[in-house]
Amino acid sequence: MSTTEKKGERILHTPPPFAALASAHDGARNSGMPLELDWVRDVRVNRSAVERRAATIGTRRTVKKQWQAAWLLRAVTDIDLTTLAGDDTPGNVQRLCAKARQPVRQDLLEALGAADLGITTAAVCVYHAYVETAVRALEGSAVPVAAVSTGFPAGLTPFPQRLAEIRASLAAGAREIDIVVTRAHVLTGEWEALYDEVAAFREACGDAHLKTILATGELGTLRNVARASLVCMMAGADFIKTSTGKEPVNATLPVGLVMTRMIRRYRERTGYDVGFKPAGGIRTAKDSLVWLMMMKEEMGERWCKPELFRFGASGLLTDIERQLEHFVTGRYSAAHRHPMA
Repeated sequence: MSTTEKKGERILHTPPPFAALASAHDGARNSGMPLELDWVRDVRVNRSAVERRAATIGTRRTVKKQWQAAWLLRAVTDIDLTTLAGDDTPGNVQRLCAKARQPVRQDLLEALGAADLGITTAAVCVYHAYVETAVRALEGSAVPVAAVSTGFPAGLTPFPQRLAEIRASLAAGAREIDIVVTRAHVLTGEWEALYDEVAAFREACGDAHLKTILATGELGTLRNVARASLVCMMAGADFIKTSTGKEPVNATLPVGLVMTRMIRRYRERTGYDVGFKPAGGIRTAKDSLVWLMMMKEEMGERWCKPELFRFGASGLLTDIERQLEHFVTGRYSAAHRHPMA
C-alpha cells in the first residue's frame, strides 16, 4: 500500500481495487506459554498518549472512490455476522445465514467487478441453541459457525457447566467458540486464576478457534485491559475480543490500540500471531474503515484479513452495502432495500 500527500492530508491507497481480497495466513496457531507474572505485573499504559493516538486515526487518513469500495468489501469479509437477541428464532437465524453467504447484492458485485471473488462474511455468530440451525443453513459454504459460550454474557455459571457448554456447541457443529472471562479475576488481580480458566477453555475447544471476550467496558482501566489481553494470549487464545456487546461501553479505539499493541508485544516475544476482534457499537461503514486503518498501521496488512481480524457486528453490513450502492449509482438507498443484516 502506498501513501500519497494531497492538500495536507495523507490518503491511503490499496493495490488495484479488489485485487487481493482473498489470502490466508498459514502461520502456526498460538499454543500459549507458561504464565509470566513478572511480565504481566510490569505492564504499563500511558492513557493520555493512547487517547491522543486514537483521536488521530480517523482524522488524518482517508480512502476515497474505488479504493474505499475495495476497503469496504474487505470489511465485509471480516464480519462475524451476529444475532444474540432474546427474541431470536430459527427463521431469524436462517435469514442471517443466507445474508452471510451472499452479503452484498449480486448486481452491486457485478458493477464493482467483484462478482467472482466469492465474498462471504467471516462467520455467523449465534447462541448455542441455534448452532445446529446455522450449521444446516450454511451447509455447502465455507462460512463457519461461531458460538458464544461459557455463560455468555456474564460468565458466572458454574465452571463445569461452562466447559460442558463449549463441548456441546462443538458437538452441534460450531467451529469457533467465543468465551467470556470472569471479570473478577482481572479486577482483583488473580492472574493465575484467569490463566487457568482460559487454558481450560482452550483445551475444551480442541481444534476449534478460541476467541476470549474481555468485556473491556467492565475492566476499569486500560492497564487491566492490557494485562488481561496478555494473560489470555499466554493461555492460548487464538483471538482476543473487546466486548460481548451487552456492556454499557463496548469497542472503543483506545481499547483497540491497547489490545493490538499487546498482540504485537506477544508476537515479538513468542513468534505467535493472535487475532483481534472489536465487537459492539460498530455500526457504520465509516467506523469499519477507521478500525481497518488502525489495524493496517499498528499491525500490518495481514491483520486486516479475517484470519487475524474480525468485526463482531449485526447492523454494520447494512450500512456498508448502502455505501457500496452509493458508489455504484451515486444515490443512497433506504436500509430496507437491503436484506436482513
